[in-house]
Amino acid sequence: MDLFEYQGKEFFAEYGMPVSPGGLAFSVEEAVGVAENLGCPVMVKAQVHTGGRGKAGGVKFAADINDVAEYAEKILGLDISGHVVERLWIEKASDIADEYYVSFTLDRSAKKHLGMLSAEGGVEIEKVAEENPDAIARIWVDPVEGLSEGNCRNWVKEAALPEQAIEGTVEILLKLYKAYVDGDADLVEINPLILTDDGRVHVLDAKVTLDGNSVFRHETYKEFDETQTRDEREKAAHSKGLQYVGLEGEVGVIANGAGLAMSTVDVVNQVGGRPANFLDIGGGANADVMTAALEVINNDPDVKSIFINIFGGITRGEEIANGIIDALDRVEMRSPIVIRLDGTNADEGREILEPHLSQALQLAPTMLTGAEQAVALAKGTKN
Repeated sequence: MDLFEYQGKEFFAEYGMPVSPGGLAFSVEEAVGVAENLGCPVMVKAQVHTGGRGKAGGVKFAADINDVAEYAEKILGLDISGHVVERLWIEKASDIADEYYVSFTLDRSAKKHLGMLSAEGGVEIEKVAEENPDAIARIWVDPVEGLSEGNCRNWVKEAALPEQAIEGTVEILLKLYKAYVDGDADLVEINPLILTDDGRVHVLDAKVTLDGNSVFRHETYKEFDETQTRDEREKAAHSKGLQYVGLEGEVGVIANGAGLAMSTVDVVNQVGGRPANFLDIGGGANADVMTAALEVINNDPDVKSIFINIFGGITRGEEIANGIIDALDRVEMRSPIVIRLDGTNADEGREILEPHLSQALQLAPTMLTGAEQAVALAKGTKN
Protein backbone atom coordinates (compact mmCIF):
# COMPACT_ATOMS: atom_id res chain seq x y z
CA MET A 1 0.00 0.00 0.00
CA ASP A 2 1.39 3.38 -1.05
CA LEU A 3 0.57 6.13 1.43
CA PHE A 4 -0.10 9.76 0.63
CA GLU A 5 2.47 12.14 2.06
CA TYR A 6 0.21 13.22 4.91
CA GLN A 7 -0.47 9.59 5.81
CA GLY A 8 3.24 8.87 5.75
CA LYS A 9 3.83 11.73 8.17
CA GLU A 10 1.10 10.45 10.45
CA PHE A 11 2.84 7.07 10.33
CA PHE A 12 6.24 8.61 11.15
CA ALA A 13 4.79 10.73 13.95
CA GLU A 14 3.51 7.56 15.66
CA TYR A 15 7.16 6.53 16.03
CA GLY A 16 8.20 9.88 17.47
CA MET A 17 9.68 11.56 14.42
CA PRO A 18 9.25 15.36 14.16
CA VAL A 19 6.88 16.42 11.36
CA SER A 20 5.36 19.78 10.47
CA PRO A 21 1.82 20.64 11.59
CA GLY A 22 -0.72 20.64 8.78
CA GLY A 23 -4.21 19.77 7.65
CA LEU A 24 -5.99 18.00 4.81
CA ALA A 25 -8.18 19.89 2.33
CA PHE A 26 -10.45 18.75 -0.49
CA SER A 27 -11.49 22.24 -1.67
CA VAL A 28 -10.15 25.77 -1.93
CA GLU A 29 -12.31 26.82 1.03
CA GLU A 30 -10.96 24.01 3.20
CA ALA A 31 -7.39 24.87 2.18
CA VAL A 32 -7.90 28.50 3.19
CA GLY A 33 -9.43 27.42 6.50
CA VAL A 34 -6.47 25.16 7.33
CA ALA A 35 -4.01 27.91 6.43
CA GLU A 36 -5.84 30.41 8.64
CA ASN A 37 -5.59 28.01 11.58
CA LEU A 38 -1.90 27.31 10.97
CA GLY A 39 -0.88 30.86 10.13
CA CYS A 40 1.04 31.74 6.98
CA PRO A 41 3.44 31.11 5.39
CA VAL A 42 2.43 27.57 4.46
CA MET A 43 3.11 24.99 1.78
CA VAL A 44 0.28 23.87 -0.51
CA LYS A 45 1.07 20.29 -1.54
CA ALA A 46 -0.75 17.97 -3.94
CA GLN A 47 -1.44 14.51 -2.52
CA VAL A 48 -0.99 11.82 -5.18
CA HIS A 49 0.54 8.35 -5.30
CA THR A 50 3.37 9.38 -7.61
CA GLY A 51 6.53 11.44 -7.65
CA GLY A 52 7.40 14.60 -9.57
CA ARG A 53 4.87 16.82 -7.80
CA GLY A 54 7.17 19.82 -7.61
CA LYS A 55 8.12 19.74 -11.28
CA ALA A 56 4.44 19.44 -12.23
CA GLY A 57 3.46 22.49 -10.19
CA GLY A 58 1.91 20.49 -7.38
CA VAL A 59 3.94 22.01 -4.51
CA LYS A 60 3.78 25.76 -3.83
CA PHE A 61 4.98 28.15 -1.13
CA ALA A 62 2.13 30.42 -0.05
CA ALA A 63 3.17 33.61 1.73
CA ASP A 64 -0.39 34.66 2.54
CA ILE A 65 -4.03 33.54 2.36
CA ASN A 66 -4.47 34.94 -1.16
CA ASP A 67 -1.62 32.71 -2.34
CA VAL A 68 -3.22 29.71 -0.64
CA ALA A 69 -6.52 30.27 -2.46
CA GLU A 70 -4.77 30.81 -5.80
CA TYR A 71 -2.54 27.75 -5.56
CA ALA A 72 -5.25 25.49 -4.15
CA GLU A 73 -7.47 26.31 -7.11
CA LYS A 74 -4.67 25.60 -9.59
CA ILE A 75 -3.49 22.36 -7.99
CA LEU A 76 -6.86 20.71 -7.33
CA GLY A 77 -7.73 18.76 -10.49
CA LEU A 78 -4.15 18.92 -11.77
CA ASP A 79 -3.02 15.81 -13.63
CA ILE A 80 0.36 14.60 -12.35
CA SER A 81 1.63 11.58 -14.28
CA GLY A 82 -1.91 10.31 -14.77
CA HIS A 83 -2.97 10.97 -11.17
CA VAL A 84 -5.60 13.68 -10.73
CA VAL A 85 -5.19 15.73 -7.55
CA GLU A 86 -8.25 15.43 -5.32
CA ARG A 87 -6.75 16.37 -1.95
CA LEU A 88 -4.20 18.87 -0.64
CA TRP A 89 -1.94 18.93 2.38
CA ILE A 90 -1.55 22.41 3.81
CA GLU A 91 1.54 22.49 5.98
CA LYS A 92 3.35 25.08 8.05
CA ALA A 93 6.38 26.26 6.04
CA SER A 94 9.85 25.42 7.41
CA ASP A 95 13.14 27.34 7.32
CA ILE A 96 15.68 25.12 5.60
CA ALA A 97 19.42 25.33 6.21
CA ASP A 98 20.34 21.98 4.64
CA GLU A 99 18.66 18.96 3.00
CA TYR A 100 19.42 15.24 3.25
CA TYR A 101 18.01 11.93 1.98
CA VAL A 102 17.37 8.71 3.91
CA SER A 103 15.49 5.48 3.22
CA PHE A 104 15.13 1.84 4.22
CA THR A 105 13.98 -0.99 2.00
CA LEU A 106 14.69 -4.70 1.56
CA ASP A 107 17.69 -5.89 -0.43
CA ARG A 108 16.37 -9.30 -1.43
CA SER A 109 19.65 -10.49 -2.94
CA ALA A 110 21.53 -9.79 0.31
CA LYS A 111 18.58 -10.92 2.49
CA LYS A 112 19.11 -7.80 4.58
CA HIS A 113 17.53 -4.40 5.02
CA LEU A 114 19.22 -1.68 2.98
CA GLY A 115 19.55 1.84 4.32
CA MET A 116 20.63 4.74 2.11
CA LEU A 117 21.72 8.13 3.43
CA SER A 118 22.97 11.12 1.49
CA ALA A 119 23.92 14.71 2.21
CA GLU A 120 22.42 15.54 -1.18
CA GLY A 121 18.69 15.59 -0.40
CA GLY A 122 15.81 17.41 -1.99
CA VAL A 123 16.44 15.90 -5.43
CA GLU A 124 15.63 12.53 -6.98
CA ILE A 125 17.90 9.88 -5.47
CA GLU A 126 18.15 8.21 -8.90
CA LYS A 127 19.81 11.39 -10.20
CA VAL A 128 22.27 11.42 -7.30
CA ALA A 129 23.06 7.73 -7.85
CA GLU A 130 23.74 8.35 -11.52
CA GLU A 131 25.73 11.58 -11.26
CA ASN A 132 27.51 11.11 -7.93
CA PRO A 133 27.11 7.56 -6.57
CA ASP A 134 29.73 8.16 -3.87
CA ALA A 135 27.36 10.69 -2.31
CA ILE A 136 25.12 7.84 -1.10
CA ALA A 137 26.23 6.01 2.03
CA ARG A 138 24.72 2.53 2.24
CA ILE A 139 24.27 0.22 5.20
CA TRP A 140 23.01 -3.37 5.24
CA VAL A 141 21.20 -4.35 8.43
CA ASP A 142 20.83 -7.96 9.52
CA PRO A 143 17.16 -8.30 10.58
CA VAL A 144 18.18 -10.45 13.54
CA GLU A 145 20.83 -8.03 14.85
CA GLY A 146 18.94 -4.82 14.07
CA LEU A 147 20.32 -1.29 13.85
CA SER A 148 22.39 0.09 16.72
CA GLU A 149 23.22 3.67 17.64
CA GLY A 150 26.86 2.93 16.85
CA ASN A 151 25.89 1.72 13.38
CA CYS A 152 23.98 4.95 12.82
CA ARG A 153 26.85 7.18 13.94
CA ASN A 154 29.29 5.45 11.59
CA TRP A 155 26.72 5.66 8.81
CA VAL A 156 26.15 9.39 9.31
CA LYS A 157 29.90 9.95 9.37
CA GLU A 158 30.30 8.07 6.08
CA ALA A 159 27.55 10.23 4.53
CA ALA A 160 29.51 13.36 5.59
CA LEU A 161 26.59 15.16 7.21
CA PRO A 162 27.60 18.35 9.06
CA GLU A 163 28.41 18.21 12.76
CA GLN A 164 25.27 20.12 13.81
CA ALA A 165 23.04 17.52 12.11
CA ILE A 166 24.60 14.37 13.56
CA GLU A 167 22.66 13.95 16.81
CA GLY A 168 19.27 14.74 15.32
CA THR A 169 19.88 12.49 12.31
CA VAL A 170 21.02 9.54 14.43
CA GLU A 171 17.88 9.86 16.53
CA ILE A 172 15.63 9.93 13.45
CA LEU A 173 17.46 7.02 11.78
CA LEU A 174 16.81 4.79 14.79
CA LYS A 175 13.12 5.75 14.85
CA LEU A 176 12.80 5.38 11.08
CA TYR A 177 14.23 1.87 11.19
CA LYS A 178 11.83 0.93 14.00
CA ALA A 179 8.91 2.30 11.95
CA TYR A 180 10.12 0.33 8.93
CA VAL A 181 10.36 -2.97 10.82
CA ASP A 182 7.54 -2.72 13.36
CA GLY A 183 5.24 -1.07 10.83
CA ASP A 184 5.68 -3.86 8.25
CA ALA A 185 6.84 -1.42 5.57
CA ASP A 186 8.34 -2.28 2.20
CA LEU A 187 9.82 1.22 1.90
CA VAL A 188 10.25 4.27 4.11
CA GLU A 189 11.84 7.36 2.60
CA ILE A 190 12.41 10.92 3.77
CA ASN A 191 13.42 13.34 1.02
CA PRO A 192 14.25 15.83 2.20
CA LEU A 193 15.21 15.33 5.79
CA ILE A 194 16.12 18.89 6.72
CA LEU A 195 18.33 20.83 9.10
CA THR A 196 16.44 23.96 10.14
CA ASP A 197 17.95 27.38 10.71
CA ASP A 198 17.78 26.82 14.47
CA GLY A 199 19.63 23.49 14.28
CA ARG A 200 16.78 20.94 14.39
CA VAL A 201 16.65 17.87 12.15
CA HIS A 202 13.13 17.57 10.82
CA VAL A 203 11.04 15.36 8.49
CA LEU A 204 9.85 17.49 5.57
CA ASP A 205 8.50 14.80 3.26
CA ALA A 206 7.39 11.19 3.61
CA LYS A 207 7.17 8.31 1.18
CA VAL A 208 5.89 5.07 2.68
CA THR A 209 4.87 1.75 1.16
CA LEU A 210 3.33 -0.75 3.57
CA ASP A 211 2.95 -4.49 3.15
CA GLY A 212 -0.75 -4.94 2.41
CA ASN A 213 -0.62 -8.47 3.81
CA SER A 214 0.11 -7.05 7.28
CA VAL A 215 -3.29 -5.38 7.69
CA PHE A 216 -4.39 -8.05 10.16
CA ARG A 217 -1.63 -6.85 12.52
CA HIS A 218 -2.45 -3.15 12.20
CA GLU A 219 -6.07 -2.09 12.64
CA THR A 220 -5.42 1.46 11.37
CA TYR A 221 -4.06 0.19 8.04
CA LYS A 222 -7.63 -0.40 6.86
CA GLU A 223 -7.97 3.38 6.60
CA PHE A 224 -4.86 3.52 4.42
CA ASP A 225 -6.22 0.73 2.24
CA GLU A 226 -9.41 2.69 1.58
CA THR A 227 -7.43 5.57 -0.01
CA GLN A 228 -5.45 3.43 -2.46
CA THR A 229 -5.59 4.53 -6.09
CA ARG A 230 -7.61 1.92 -8.00
CA ASP A 231 -9.55 1.97 -11.25
CA GLU A 232 -13.16 0.77 -11.28
CA ARG A 233 -12.19 -2.81 -12.09
CA GLU A 234 -9.69 -2.90 -9.24
CA LYS A 235 -12.23 -1.43 -6.82
CA ALA A 236 -14.74 -4.13 -7.74
CA ALA A 237 -12.15 -6.88 -7.38
CA HIS A 238 -10.88 -5.51 -4.10
CA SER A 239 -14.42 -5.44 -2.68
CA LYS A 240 -14.65 -9.16 -3.46
CA GLY A 241 -11.31 -9.92 -1.81
CA LEU A 242 -9.49 -10.69 -5.07
CA GLN A 243 -5.83 -10.00 -5.86
CA TYR A 244 -6.32 -8.03 -9.08
CA VAL A 245 -4.33 -5.55 -11.13
CA GLY A 246 -5.91 -3.99 -14.22
CA LEU A 247 -3.92 -3.93 -17.46
CA GLU A 248 -4.74 -2.69 -20.95
CA GLY A 249 -5.27 -5.80 -23.04
CA GLU A 250 -8.08 -8.01 -24.33
CA VAL A 251 -7.35 -11.40 -22.74
CA GLY A 252 -8.73 -11.78 -19.23
CA VAL A 253 -6.52 -13.87 -16.96
CA ILE A 254 -7.54 -15.99 -13.96
CA ALA A 255 -5.00 -18.17 -12.16
CA ASN A 256 -4.48 -19.64 -8.70
CA GLY A 257 -1.25 -18.37 -7.15
CA ALA A 258 0.66 -15.18 -7.81
CA GLY A 259 3.52 -16.97 -9.56
CA LEU A 260 1.21 -18.81 -11.95
CA ALA A 261 -0.79 -15.63 -12.58
CA MET A 262 2.37 -13.72 -13.49
CA SER A 263 3.54 -16.57 -15.73
CA THR A 264 0.14 -16.60 -17.44
CA VAL A 265 0.33 -12.87 -18.11
CA ASP A 266 3.81 -13.40 -19.56
CA VAL A 267 2.82 -16.29 -21.82
CA VAL A 268 -0.18 -14.37 -23.19
CA ASN A 269 2.27 -11.63 -24.18
CA GLN A 270 4.67 -14.21 -25.55
CA VAL A 271 2.12 -15.60 -28.04
CA GLY A 272 1.17 -12.16 -29.32
CA GLY A 273 -1.74 -11.24 -27.06
CA ARG A 274 -2.30 -8.52 -24.49
CA PRO A 275 -3.45 -9.49 -20.99
CA ALA A 276 -6.31 -7.41 -19.61
CA ASN A 277 -5.42 -8.09 -16.00
CA PHE A 278 -3.51 -10.01 -13.37
CA LEU A 279 -5.96 -11.95 -11.18
CA ASP A 280 -4.85 -14.40 -8.51
CA ILE A 281 -7.72 -16.29 -6.88
CA GLY A 282 -5.40 -17.90 -4.34
CA GLY A 283 -5.23 -21.53 -3.32
CA GLY A 284 -8.91 -22.29 -3.80
CA ALA A 285 -11.11 -22.20 -6.86
CA ASN A 286 -14.57 -22.86 -5.44
CA ALA A 287 -17.77 -21.57 -6.99
CA ASP A 288 -17.96 -18.37 -4.93
CA VAL A 289 -14.38 -17.34 -5.67
CA MET A 290 -14.63 -18.24 -9.36
CA THR A 291 -17.96 -16.40 -9.66
CA ALA A 292 -16.42 -13.27 -8.18
CA ALA A 293 -13.45 -13.50 -10.56
CA LEU A 294 -15.61 -14.05 -13.63
CA GLU A 295 -17.93 -11.17 -12.68
CA VAL A 296 -15.01 -8.75 -12.42
CA ILE A 297 -13.52 -9.77 -15.76
CA ASN A 298 -16.91 -10.01 -17.45
CA ASN A 299 -17.58 -6.36 -16.57
CA ASP A 300 -14.43 -5.19 -18.35
CA PRO A 301 -15.66 -4.06 -21.80
CA ASP A 302 -12.19 -4.50 -23.35
CA VAL A 303 -12.02 -8.23 -22.60
CA LYS A 304 -12.59 -10.38 -25.69
CA SER A 305 -11.61 -13.77 -24.25
CA ILE A 306 -10.73 -15.30 -20.87
CA PHE A 307 -7.94 -17.71 -20.01
CA ILE A 308 -8.46 -19.68 -16.77
CA ASN A 309 -5.15 -21.31 -15.85
CA ILE A 310 -5.46 -23.52 -12.77
CA PHE A 311 -3.01 -25.93 -11.18
CA GLY A 312 -4.65 -28.15 -8.60
CA GLY A 313 -2.70 -28.72 -5.42
CA ILE A 314 -4.49 -29.10 -2.11
CA THR A 315 -7.67 -28.22 -4.01
CA ARG A 316 -8.37 -31.19 -6.28
CA GLY A 317 -9.18 -31.02 -9.97
CA GLU A 318 -12.79 -32.21 -9.66
CA GLU A 319 -13.49 -29.54 -7.03
CA ILE A 320 -12.05 -26.88 -9.31
CA ALA A 321 -14.07 -28.11 -12.28
CA ASN A 322 -17.30 -28.13 -10.29
CA GLY A 323 -16.50 -24.64 -9.05
CA ILE A 324 -16.07 -23.40 -12.62
CA ILE A 325 -19.32 -25.01 -13.81
CA ASP A 326 -21.27 -23.60 -10.86
CA ALA A 327 -19.80 -20.15 -11.47
CA LEU A 328 -20.78 -20.24 -15.16
CA ASP A 329 -24.37 -20.99 -14.11
CA ARG A 330 -24.35 -17.80 -12.04
CA VAL A 331 -22.65 -15.44 -14.52
CA GLU A 332 -23.86 -14.71 -18.04
CA MET A 333 -20.54 -14.49 -19.86
CA ARG A 334 -19.90 -12.14 -22.76
CA SER A 335 -16.57 -13.65 -23.82
CA PRO A 336 -15.38 -17.18 -24.69
CA ILE A 337 -13.31 -19.02 -22.08
CA VAL A 338 -10.29 -21.28 -22.40
CA ILE A 339 -9.47 -23.52 -19.43
CA ARG A 340 -6.17 -25.23 -18.68
CA LEU A 341 -6.48 -27.57 -15.71
CA ASP A 342 -3.50 -29.49 -14.36
CA GLY A 343 -2.25 -30.96 -11.09
CA THR A 344 -4.04 -33.10 -8.52
CA ASN A 345 -6.93 -35.08 -10.06
CA ALA A 346 -6.75 -33.00 -13.24
CA ASP A 347 -8.07 -35.90 -15.36
CA GLU A 348 -11.19 -36.15 -13.20
CA GLY A 349 -11.67 -32.40 -13.47
CA ARG A 350 -11.38 -32.42 -17.24
CA GLU A 351 -13.96 -35.24 -17.42
CA ILE A 352 -16.42 -33.06 -15.49
CA LEU A 353 -15.81 -30.14 -17.85
CA GLU A 354 -16.04 -32.24 -21.04
CA PRO A 355 -19.89 -32.27 -21.42
CA HIS A 356 -20.00 -28.49 -21.11
CA LEU A 357 -17.43 -27.72 -23.80
CA SER A 358 -18.34 -25.61 -26.83
CA GLN A 359 -16.89 -22.81 -28.90
CA ALA A 360 -17.53 -20.58 -25.89
CA LEU A 361 -15.89 -22.95 -23.38
CA GLN A 362 -12.72 -24.72 -24.47
CA LEU A 363 -10.14 -26.93 -22.82
CA ALA A 364 -6.39 -26.64 -23.46
CA PRO A 365 -3.77 -29.32 -22.67
CA THR A 366 -0.98 -26.89 -21.72
CA MET A 367 -0.51 -23.30 -20.59
CA LEU A 368 1.10 -22.37 -23.91
CA THR A 369 -1.68 -23.82 -26.09
CA GLY A 370 -4.27 -22.33 -23.76
CA ALA A 371 -2.75 -18.89 -24.19
CA GLU A 372 -2.65 -19.36 -27.95
CA GLN A 373 -6.33 -20.37 -28.04
CA ALA A 374 -7.36 -17.41 -25.85
CA VAL A 375 -5.37 -14.94 -27.95
CA ALA A 376 -6.84 -16.36 -31.17
CA LEU A 377 -10.37 -15.97 -29.74
CA ALA A 378 -9.64 -12.40 -28.66
CA LYS A 379 -8.49 -11.58 -32.16
CA GLY A 380 -11.48 -13.32 -33.72
CA THR A 381 -9.30 -15.84 -35.57
CA LYS A 382 -9.20 -19.60 -35.64
CA ASN A 383 -6.32 -21.26 -33.80
